Amino acid sequence: MTTLALPRATKPNKAGGPVEPRFTYPKVAIAVGAVLLAILWLVPLLWAIDTSLKPEPETTRTPITWLPTAPSAEAYRLVLDQGSILRWFLNSTIVAVLVTALTLLVSVLAAYGFSRTTFPGRRVLFGLLIAGILVPPQVLIVPLFQEMTSLGLVDTYWGVVLPQVVAPVMVFVLKKFFDGVSRDYEDAARVDGATRLRIVWSVMVPMSRPILVAVGIFTFIGAWNNFLWPFIVTTDPSMMTIPVGLANVQGSYGLRYAQIMASAVLGGLPLLVVYALFQRHVVRGVGDAGIKG
Repeated sequence: MTTLALPRATKPNKAGGPVEPRFTYPKVAIAVGAVLLAILWLVPLLWAIDTSLKPEPETTRTPITWLPTAPSAEAYRLVLDQGSILRWFLNSTIVAVLVTALTLLVSVLAAYGFSRTTFPGRRVLFGLLIAGILVPPQVLIVPLFQEMTSLGLVDTYWGVVLPQVVAPVMVFVLKKFFDGVSRDYEDAARVDGATRLRIVWSVMVPMSRPILVAVGIFTFIGAWNNFLWPFIVTTDPSMMTIPVGLANVQGSYGLRYAQIMASAVLGGLPLLVVYALFQRHVVRGVGDAGIKG
Protein backbone atom coordinates (compact mmCIF):
# COMPACT_ATOMS: atom_id res chain seq x y z
CA MET A 1 0.00 0.00 0.00
CA THR A 2 1.44 3.34 -1.02
CA THR A 3 0.93 6.63 0.74
CA LEU A 4 0.83 10.04 -0.83
CA ALA A 5 2.94 12.83 0.67
CA LEU A 6 0.73 15.86 0.92
CA PRO A 7 2.39 19.24 0.41
CA ARG A 8 2.86 21.29 3.56
CA ALA A 9 0.26 23.99 3.82
CA THR A 10 1.52 27.51 3.64
CA LYS A 11 -0.35 30.66 4.45
CA PRO A 12 -0.74 32.84 1.35
CA ASN A 13 0.73 36.32 1.46
CA LYS A 14 -1.03 39.51 0.45
CA ALA A 15 -0.23 38.91 -3.21
CA GLY A 16 -1.91 35.49 -3.10
CA GLY A 17 1.28 33.42 -3.36
CA PRO A 18 2.73 31.08 -0.70
CA VAL A 19 4.81 32.54 2.07
CA GLU A 20 8.45 31.54 2.32
CA PRO A 21 9.31 29.21 5.24
CA ARG A 22 10.09 31.06 8.43
CA PHE A 23 13.34 29.16 8.96
CA THR A 24 15.71 28.46 6.09
CA TYR A 25 19.31 27.29 6.10
CA PRO A 26 20.74 30.72 5.18
CA LYS A 27 18.68 32.43 7.89
CA VAL A 28 19.70 29.87 10.50
CA ALA A 29 23.36 30.13 9.48
CA ILE A 30 23.25 33.95 9.73
CA ALA A 31 21.56 33.76 13.14
CA VAL A 32 24.12 31.25 14.45
CA GLY A 33 26.98 33.37 13.12
CA ALA A 34 25.53 36.48 14.75
CA VAL A 35 25.20 34.68 18.08
CA LEU A 36 28.80 33.45 17.90
CA LEU A 37 30.08 36.94 17.09
CA ALA A 38 28.04 38.37 19.97
CA ILE A 39 29.57 35.81 22.34
CA LEU A 40 33.09 36.62 21.10
CA TRP A 41 32.37 40.30 21.75
CA LEU A 42 30.82 39.72 25.18
CA VAL A 43 33.44 37.38 26.64
CA PRO A 44 36.21 40.02 27.01
CA LEU A 45 33.69 42.53 28.38
CA LEU A 46 32.37 40.06 30.94
CA TRP A 47 35.92 39.07 31.88
CA ALA A 48 36.84 42.73 32.46
CA ILE A 49 33.78 43.27 34.68
CA ASP A 50 34.46 40.00 36.52
CA THR A 51 38.11 40.91 37.14
CA SER A 52 37.22 44.40 38.34
CA LEU A 53 34.95 42.90 41.01
CA LYS A 54 37.60 40.53 42.39
CA PRO A 55 39.87 41.29 45.34
CA GLU A 56 43.34 42.15 44.06
CA PRO A 57 45.08 38.94 45.26
CA GLU A 58 42.45 36.83 43.51
CA THR A 59 43.18 38.34 40.07
CA THR A 60 46.53 36.50 39.85
CA ARG A 61 45.46 33.29 41.56
CA THR A 62 45.71 29.98 39.68
CA PRO A 63 43.74 28.13 38.53
CA ILE A 64 41.73 30.98 37.01
CA THR A 65 38.12 31.21 38.11
CA TRP A 66 35.30 33.20 36.58
CA LEU A 67 33.19 34.12 39.58
CA PRO A 68 34.88 36.02 42.42
CA THR A 69 34.67 34.39 45.83
CA ALA A 70 33.81 37.72 47.47
CA PRO A 71 32.67 40.34 44.92
CA SER A 72 33.86 43.79 45.87
CA ALA A 73 33.72 47.29 44.39
CA GLU A 74 36.98 48.25 46.12
CA ALA A 75 38.81 48.60 42.79
CA TYR A 76 36.26 51.15 41.58
CA ARG A 77 36.52 53.09 44.84
CA LEU A 78 40.32 53.21 44.63
CA VAL A 79 40.25 54.33 40.99
CA LEU A 80 37.80 57.14 41.75
CA ASP A 81 39.60 58.24 44.91
CA GLN A 82 43.23 57.99 43.85
CA GLY A 83 43.12 58.71 40.13
CA SER A 84 42.06 61.60 37.94
CA ILE A 85 39.45 59.61 36.03
CA LEU A 86 36.68 62.13 36.71
CA ARG A 87 38.81 64.85 35.14
CA TRP A 88 39.51 62.59 32.18
CA PHE A 89 35.78 61.95 31.85
CA LEU A 90 35.15 65.68 31.71
CA ASN A 91 37.88 66.20 29.11
CA SER A 92 36.63 63.34 26.94
CA THR A 93 33.06 64.61 27.16
CA ILE A 94 34.03 68.16 26.16
CA VAL A 95 36.23 66.95 23.30
CA ALA A 96 33.72 64.39 21.98
CA VAL A 97 30.78 66.82 22.11
CA LEU A 98 32.72 69.60 20.38
CA VAL A 99 34.09 67.26 17.71
CA THR A 100 30.63 65.82 17.05
CA ALA A 101 28.89 69.21 16.83
CA LEU A 102 31.54 70.80 14.61
CA THR A 103 31.85 67.71 12.39
CA LEU A 104 28.09 67.65 11.81
CA LEU A 105 28.06 71.38 11.03
CA VAL A 106 30.95 71.20 8.56
CA SER A 107 29.81 67.91 7.00
CA VAL A 108 26.21 69.04 6.43
CA LEU A 109 27.23 72.30 4.77
CA ALA A 110 29.93 70.65 2.64
CA ALA A 111 27.66 67.76 1.64
CA TYR A 112 24.86 70.13 0.65
CA GLY A 113 27.29 72.24 -1.37
CA PHE A 114 28.56 69.22 -3.31
CA SER A 115 25.06 67.81 -3.78
CA ARG A 116 22.99 70.86 -4.67
CA THR A 117 25.28 73.61 -5.99
CA THR A 118 27.48 74.03 -9.03
CA PHE A 119 30.69 76.02 -8.78
CA PRO A 120 34.08 76.08 -10.55
CA GLY A 121 36.35 73.24 -9.43
CA ARG A 122 33.52 71.23 -7.88
CA ARG A 123 34.63 67.93 -9.43
CA VAL A 124 38.26 68.52 -8.45
CA LEU A 125 37.35 69.32 -4.86
CA PHE A 126 35.10 66.27 -4.62
CA GLY A 127 37.92 64.14 -6.01
CA LEU A 128 40.24 65.52 -3.34
CA LEU A 129 37.56 64.68 -0.76
CA ILE A 130 37.48 61.07 -1.92
CA ALA A 131 41.28 60.99 -1.87
CA GLY A 132 41.19 62.30 1.69
CA ILE A 133 39.29 59.17 2.75
CA LEU A 134 42.25 57.07 1.59
CA VAL A 135 44.89 59.08 3.48
CA PRO A 136 45.86 57.45 6.81
CA PRO A 137 45.49 59.91 9.72
CA GLN A 138 48.96 58.98 10.96
CA VAL A 139 50.51 60.68 7.89
CA LEU A 140 49.20 64.07 9.05
CA ILE A 141 50.37 63.88 12.66
CA VAL A 142 53.67 65.74 12.21
CA PRO A 143 52.32 68.70 10.18
CA LEU A 144 49.26 68.94 12.43
CA PHE A 145 51.39 69.01 15.56
CA GLN A 146 53.63 71.70 14.05
CA GLU A 147 50.54 73.72 13.17
CA MET A 148 49.07 73.39 16.65
CA THR A 149 52.42 74.39 18.16
CA SER A 150 52.67 77.49 15.98
CA LEU A 151 49.11 78.47 16.95
CA GLY A 152 49.77 77.89 20.65
CA LEU A 153 47.04 75.24 20.90
CA VAL A 154 49.09 72.45 22.50
CA ASP A 155 47.51 71.31 25.80
CA THR A 156 44.22 73.00 24.95
CA TYR A 157 40.78 71.66 24.06
CA TRP A 158 40.89 73.30 20.64
CA GLY A 159 44.22 71.66 19.93
CA VAL A 160 42.62 68.27 20.52
CA VAL A 161 39.33 69.08 18.78
CA LEU A 162 40.12 70.98 15.57
CA PRO A 163 42.24 68.32 13.78
CA GLN A 164 39.41 65.81 14.30
CA VAL A 165 36.66 67.99 12.83
CA VAL A 166 37.24 67.37 9.12
CA ALA A 167 35.78 63.94 8.29
CA PRO A 168 35.73 63.26 4.51
CA VAL A 169 33.86 59.98 4.90
CA MET A 170 31.01 61.71 6.74
CA VAL A 171 30.77 64.37 4.01
CA PHE A 172 30.64 61.62 1.39
CA VAL A 173 27.89 59.70 3.23
CA LEU A 174 25.74 62.81 3.71
CA LYS A 175 26.31 63.91 0.12
CA LYS A 176 25.05 60.56 -1.18
CA PHE A 177 22.00 60.88 1.06
CA PHE A 178 21.23 64.43 -0.11
CA ASP A 179 21.50 63.24 -3.72
CA GLY A 180 18.52 60.97 -3.09
CA VAL A 181 16.29 63.69 -1.64
CA SER A 182 13.75 65.07 -4.10
CA ARG A 183 14.36 68.64 -5.23
CA ASP A 184 10.64 69.38 -5.06
CA TYR A 185 10.98 70.20 -1.35
CA GLU A 186 13.64 72.80 -2.08
CA ASP A 187 11.62 74.28 -4.95
CA ALA A 188 8.64 74.67 -2.63
CA ALA A 189 10.84 76.38 -0.03
CA ARG A 190 12.26 78.76 -2.64
CA VAL A 191 8.75 79.72 -3.68
CA ASP A 192 8.20 80.77 -0.07
CA GLY A 193 11.33 82.92 -0.25
CA ALA A 194 13.72 80.65 1.71
CA THR A 195 17.45 81.16 1.26
CA ARG A 196 19.88 78.28 0.76
CA LEU A 197 20.91 78.36 4.41
CA ARG A 198 17.26 78.31 5.48
CA ILE A 199 16.63 75.36 3.15
CA VAL A 200 19.51 73.45 4.74
CA TRP A 201 18.33 73.91 8.32
CA SER A 202 14.55 73.84 7.72
CA VAL A 203 14.28 71.23 4.95
CA MET A 204 17.37 69.06 4.56
CA VAL A 205 18.34 68.66 8.22
CA PRO A 206 14.86 67.55 9.45
CA MET A 207 14.54 65.10 6.55
CA SER A 208 17.97 63.58 7.23
CA ARG A 209 17.61 63.37 11.00
CA PRO A 210 18.10 59.56 11.25
CA ILE A 211 21.35 59.57 9.27
CA LEU A 212 22.56 62.67 11.12
CA VAL A 213 22.04 60.83 14.41
CA ALA A 214 23.97 57.84 13.05
CA VAL A 215 26.81 60.05 11.83
CA GLY A 216 26.82 61.90 15.15
CA ILE A 217 27.02 58.69 17.18
CA PHE A 218 29.85 57.28 15.08
CA THR A 219 31.72 60.58 15.31
CA PHE A 220 31.19 60.75 19.08
CA ILE A 221 32.47 57.19 19.55
CA GLY A 222 35.49 57.86 17.34
CA ALA A 223 36.36 61.06 19.21
CA TRP A 224 35.90 59.37 22.60
CA ASN A 225 38.11 56.42 21.66
CA ASN A 226 40.78 58.44 19.85
CA PHE A 227 44.10 57.82 21.54
CA LEU A 228 46.93 58.78 19.19
CA TRP A 229 46.23 62.46 18.58
CA PRO A 230 45.26 63.41 22.19
CA PHE A 231 48.33 61.48 23.37
CA ILE A 232 50.59 63.58 21.11
CA VAL A 233 49.04 67.01 21.59
CA THR A 234 48.57 66.86 25.40
CA THR A 235 51.40 66.78 27.92
CA ASP A 236 49.51 68.17 30.91
CA PRO A 237 47.87 65.33 32.93
CA SER A 238 44.86 67.57 33.59
CA MET A 239 44.16 67.74 29.83
CA MET A 240 44.29 63.99 29.20
CA THR A 241 41.28 62.16 27.81
CA ILE A 242 40.05 58.74 28.93
CA PRO A 243 42.15 56.61 26.49
CA VAL A 244 45.35 58.55 27.29
CA GLY A 245 44.64 58.47 31.00
CA LEU A 246 43.97 54.74 30.97
CA ALA A 247 47.32 54.13 29.28
CA ASN A 248 49.02 56.00 32.12
CA VAL A 249 46.96 54.08 34.66
CA GLN A 250 48.12 50.77 33.23
CA GLY A 251 51.71 51.93 33.50
CA SER A 252 51.39 53.20 37.07
CA TYR A 253 49.21 50.44 38.51
CA GLY A 254 51.65 47.69 37.57
CA LEU A 255 50.06 44.33 38.36
CA ARG A 256 46.91 45.72 40.00
CA TYR A 257 44.64 44.12 37.44
CA ALA A 258 41.40 44.82 39.29
CA GLN A 259 42.02 48.58 39.19
CA ILE A 260 43.11 48.44 35.54
CA MET A 261 39.91 46.62 34.59
CA ALA A 262 37.80 48.95 36.73
CA SER A 263 39.27 51.93 34.89
CA ALA A 264 38.63 50.30 31.53
CA VAL A 265 35.01 49.50 32.44
CA LEU A 266 34.38 53.05 33.62
CA GLY A 267 35.98 54.43 30.46
CA GLY A 268 33.79 52.35 28.15
CA LEU A 269 30.54 52.68 30.10
CA PRO A 270 29.44 56.02 28.55
CA LEU A 271 29.75 54.59 25.04
CA LEU A 272 27.54 51.64 25.93
CA VAL A 273 24.93 53.97 27.39
CA VAL A 274 24.99 56.31 24.38
CA TYR A 275 24.75 53.46 21.88
CA ALA A 276 21.97 51.75 23.84
CA LEU A 277 19.92 54.97 23.90
CA PHE A 278 20.36 55.71 20.18
CA GLN A 279 20.64 52.20 18.76
CA ARG A 280 17.34 52.41 16.88
CA HIS A 281 18.32 55.72 15.28
CA VAL A 282 21.74 54.38 14.31
CA VAL A 283 20.26 51.30 12.61
CA ARG A 284 17.65 53.42 10.80
CA GLY A 285 20.25 55.95 9.71
CA VAL A 286 22.58 53.28 8.36
CA GLY A 287 19.66 51.72 6.48
CA ASP A 288 18.66 55.06 4.99
CA ALA A 289 22.23 55.73 3.92
CA GLY A 290 22.36 52.38 2.18
CA ILE A 291 19.09 52.96 0.38
CA LYS A 292 19.90 56.50 -0.74
CA GLY A 293 23.48 55.66 -1.65
